[in-house]
Parts: sequence; C-alpha cells; structure tokens
Amino acid sequence: MHDHRKLGRELELFDTDPLIGAGLPYWLPDGAALRHTLEEYVRTAERQAGYRHVYSPVLGKRELYEISGHWSHYSDDMFPPMDLGGEQVVLRPSLCPHHAVIYRSRSHSYRELPLRMAELGGMYRSELSGVLGGLTRVRAIQLNDAHIFCTLDQVADEARGALDMIRQAYEALGIRPARLRLSLPGPGGKYVAAPEMWQRSTALLTEVLDASGLPYESAEGEAAFYGPKIDIQVADPAGRESTLSTVQVDFHQPERFDLHYIGADGAKHRPVMVHRSIIGSVERAVAHLVEQHGGAFPGWLSPTQVVILPVSDAELPDAEDLARRCTALGLRAEVSGRERGSLGARIREARLVPYQAVLGAAEAAGDRVALRLRDGRRIDPQPAGEALARIGALVAAHSTALWDEGDGHRPAQ
Repeated sequence: MHDHRKLGRELELFDTDPLIGAGLPYWLPDGAALRHTLEEYVRTAERQAGYRHVYSPVLGKRELYEISGHWSHYSDDMFPPMDLGGEQVVLRPSLCPHHAVIYRSRSHSYRELPLRMAELGGMYRSELSGVLGGLTRVRAIQLNDAHIFCTLDQVADEARGALDMIRQAYEALGIRPARLRLSLPGPGGKYVAAPEMWQRSTALLTEVLDASGLPYESAEGEAAFYGPKIDIQVADPAGRESTLSTVQVDFHQPERFDLHYIGADGAKHRPVMVHRSIIGSVERAVAHLVEQHGGAFPGWLSPTQVVILPVSDAELPDAEDLARRCTALGLRAEVSGRERGSLGARIREARLVPYQAVLGAAEAAGDRVALRLRDGRRIDPQPAGEALARIGALVAAHSTALWDEGDGHRPAQ
C-alpha cells in the first residue's frame, strides 16, 4: 500500500513547510515535470475536442459570488473577504462564475453553440486543519475546469462527450475508477430551492448514464448546491473513495447571470451550462497517480523517462550526447555516471525510470544502446536513433505500454 504523502516526499515530487502554511504544498522539479506533463495532456485533449482556453483572475468581488449563489450556499468553505478601496474581494472557490461573466461579455448566436470554455486555473478553499492531508485536501487548488454553454437539446451529447474524454484520460493514466455516482441533493438548506430545475437536470444526467450502459449508484446529499452531477470515484489503497472527475448540469447560474443567446427565431434564449472536469484538481490527480503506480508512472508521464548509464568514464561523452538527443526529441533524460556508484547500484537507483540505456564500449563505438525496461525486460542492442524514435512514439501516443509488442527482447535475468 502506497501513501502518496510519504512516497511523494521520497520521490522528491512535493513537500510542505510550516512557514508557507498547512494545505499549501510546493512542487519540486520532478513533481513540476509530472504536473506540467499532465496539464499539457489535458490542454491538448481539450483543444482536440473543440474547447477554447481562457484565463481568469483568482480574485472576484463578493458581489460576483452573491449572484452565483456561492456566498449564500458555500461561504463556509470560502476565505474571508479582503477590503480593497472600499470594495470586498474574495479568493474564488470555483471558476464557474468567472466563466459565466466571460460568456456574457459577448453576444452569442445559436450557431456558436455548443461553446466550450476551458481553464486550468487556481481556486482556494478554506479547509479546516484537521481534514488537510498531502495533496488530497489542500487550500490552494489547480483545477482542470471547463464549462459548456449549449442548448437544451445539446446537453446529453455534451455530457456524453465529457464522459468519453474522462475514459480516454483514465486509460492513458492507468487509472481504474472505483465506480460512477449520480450525486443528488439531500435535505436541508444547502441546495438551491428550485424543484423543477433539479428535476430537469437530474433527468438529463440519468438519461446519459442509462444510455452509456455503465453501472452507477445514486447518492443523496452529494450534489453541487446548484445542480446534480456525475462523479467518477477513485479509491486509495485503503479503500477510501474520493471524487476525481465530474460532469454537472446547471440551469441555475445561466439564470442568475442572465445569460442568453440569439436563436434562429431572432429571440433571446437561455443556454444550459454543463460543468465538466477531466482530472479534477491537479493535486488530487497526482496524489492518486502516486498511490496507483507507486511512482512507476506511465512512460509518457514519468518525470525522468530515460536514464543513460555509461559503463565507464570513457563512455561519458557519448552518454551526454545521447541525453542531448533525447532532449531534442522532447524526452526527459539524465545521465547517471560512475560517481553515483557501480552499474548495478545505478540500475537499482533508477528502478522507477521507464527506460535505462546502458552504454558500454561496443555500444558507444557503434552508436547503439542496450535498453533495460522498468519491468525487467531487456531489449537487444539496436541503433540509438531507432530506439529513441520508438520510445518517442510511445510517449507521443500517451501509451501505458513500455515497448511495442512483438519487438525483440529478452526476459528479465
């Protein structure tokens, strides 16, 4: 059983310091490389799916959250307002109010819909000290968020498209979801009082889940304050569940912000807002990946993808040249020379790196490499350029495989 808090520090991915504060981790170089790669995967997937990216500030006037409903339904989880020039501003607890304002800043025709707006943006939650833990519960969150403004007839297709993006991401990341949950409102004043709105949005998400053929469970009291949601649940090694990805249908905020588009009839119509997140918060996603893989991340995601092991000092110049060739191909590589111990010790030290390229005198003379894969397989010596091209192709495809099936290799010794 892997604990991401312990392993993340051992792998030098992230750490915390009392001087910075509880729930405010900082990222070390290897963690930053992993995080950057994950974020770029999401951005690329979103661009390919027709999303347009925006940036919005992490602050907003209190009035913004009064309109959205966060102030009346969510203020216990928000940081206190700051007085600036006679106005109160707040660290945002979510990105959706900003995106609603961005949408309404321009006039929109029905021909533009669905309009898919995405952002990897910061948000802040006033979590109590007792619930903070590693990367799973933090106060400063980098959220993979998106909002789709669409017609009522487009909602089901957009929700299905979001679920498909989540499925593809989980395959690339090697994540196994524990279950799907239809999160519904519960009793009490936590939720917007609009029974008809809840009924419509719940019916839409139920239709999407039923059509998908995926098993799911309903859970009362787990909805967002403004609408129901599909939650993709993941479990840690101890079996504790958390929500990683979501798809939500929202009739509330389009009404509160008076959003509209011009229909084919020339009249104003209200869009529906579909909230969706492929990987949720980057922090929670990385925590789960650390525990899922124990630091042996898929090759495309690994902080160091290739470690080059010169057998002796004589091969060091060739090893450094090979590292430069890796970098030119977009691969993250480092040289582990004799100053770090014997060849066996260096191989053991790099046990979590997907590819170990051993350079002896024969390989250096012939511009060849003998690859050792993380799973113990050994690839027959081959031209260095060919080996790097194969690794690069697997990385570019976001494959969880370390080597093409059928290629010559020897089993672990």
